Amino acid sequence: MNCKQFNSIKLEEVLALLGHLPTKQNEKEAWYLNPFGTETQASFKLDKTLNLWYLFSEGIGGNNTDFIIKYQNTSVKEVLDWAEKQNFSSFQPQNDIHLKKSTPNYQITEIKELQNENLKNYLRQRGFSQNVYPFIKEVHFTIGGKNLYAIGFENLSGGWELRNSFYKGSLLKKDISVINLNNENHEKNKNVVVFEGFLDALSFVEMKRFFKGDLLVMNSISLLNKAKEHLKNYSEINLFLDNDRAGEICKNEILKSFPKAKDHSKIYFPHKDLNDYLLSRIQIKNENRQQRAREEQQQNCQIFKRRR
Repeated sequence: MNCKQFNSIKLEEVLALLGHLPTKQNEKEAWYLNPFGTETQASFKLDKTLNLWYLFSEGIGGNNTDFIIKYQNTSVKEVLDWAEKQNFSSFQPQNDIHLKKSTPNYQITEIKELQNENLKNYLRQRGFSQNVYPFIKEVHFTIGGKNLYAIGFENLSGGWELRNSFYKGSLLKKDISVINLNNENHEKNKNVVVFEGFLDALSFVEMKRFFKGDLLVMNSISLLNKAKEHLKNYSEINLFLDNDRAGEICKNEILKSFPKAKDHSKIYFPHKDLNDYLLSRIQIKNENRQQRAREEQQQNCQIFKRRR
């Protein structure tokens, strides 16, 4: 698939595949909540006639390729590789989508403990060990007749956030997730750590293995208000939000409602999020290990030469 072919696919289908549905629409246009950030009023406009998008809150826009580049923070080549695997040709025509919204074009076929080696490898690539396995599932599902599988992270409404090397989306009802860590007495925790996405929450689990408290994952910063409502249950709130414009807005909104909340984003700055920071730490450790191995090898060579 090339850019021309991908850009000819209806962006409405691409957005639906990624779990984004319009808040309002007509024959010519559709409006969405910002897929890249948080807002309470839709500012993302899809022109159905031109198949182009424009985000009024940031003053940017473009075609399908431009959207996925920003959405997945990736290159054109990786966008086309991703698009090639989505099988968009099996989707319903655009004028049928709004007629069939009550009948989802997806189905969850199996939920089980993590077994798939491709998914385990994906987790390793994101810096995770087996320590995160208890918090995720392996979810098999179909979209538009295509069989897929992904890492699944469940929310409070039984919906799923899904990730693999080529797919980022959600199924069933969107909601926040709350994880209780190491509370053997099952007492209500007073402290909570807040994240935008579950990969950052898993990164925290990986780095803070003895933490006792709750993890709250918004899963979408469009759920900020619901997250704030849940945060009323805690006396200690710690924020690990993204170092970008959307994360800044989200942080400021929480701090307005909870002035005693603590912002920890400077710990992993200039990295965008906690997972990027985890990966950088692993890379530095590997480089240091390789450097020590080279130095030891040089020392051994020098010792061998002196003995000769």
